[in-house]
Amino acid sequence: MAVCEVCGNDYDMSFEVVAQGARHTFDSFECAIHRMAPICEHCGVKVVGHGVVVEGQFYCCAHCARAEHREAPVADSA
Repeated sequence: MAVCEVCGNDYDMSFEVVAQGARHTFDSFECAIHRMAPICEHCGVKVVGHGVVVEGQFYCCAHCARAEHREAPVADSA
């Protein structure tokens, strides 16, 4: 069993996520999303799906990306 780094639950079905060289332990996808999902630079929601990246910034969708980058080409590749 391992302890979730977000909620502290000691759970026998916990899992690990390795990202950018760091190892994280969670008891649920909810906690993993809470800790690791990027936040849309325009509307502030957690980006759980593919999202859109423009000039190194994360957005939940092409609409939000275009709202912030009116001159940059934005392609929704989802």
